[in-house]
Amino acid sequence: QVQLVESGGGLVQPGGSLRLSCVASGTFLSIIVGGWYRQAPGKERELVATIAGGGNTAYADSVKGRFTMTRDNAKKSVYLQMNSLKPEDTAVYYCNVLIMGRYYWGQGTQVTVSS
Repeated sequence: QVQLVESGGGLVQPGGSLRLSCVASGTFLSIIVGGWYRQAPGKERELVATIAGGGNTAYADSVKGRFTMTRDNAKKSVYLQMNSLKPEDTAVYYCNVLIMGRYYWGQGTQVTVSS
């Protein structure tokens, strides 16, 4: 049984930073492929960042240069470092990881950027 637990969301002022964590538990070796998505009120869920098996990352144009996705295989975790946050980054953020041939979702964490 695999479970994902997200943390790190909160309220931050424009220009601030947050670091989201997604920790997986269960009997498996490591997370190979993963992504972060977000969903703002009234909008569809959108892909924000991905990390591939070789460690290559890709980002939505709206966050490129501000967000960084990383992976720690020893901790079975993926992270999203978010800098220079803008009000339009406000959303519920979800991690999505591929473990043993199946994708799992985190429970979501709220990020609110407001002064």
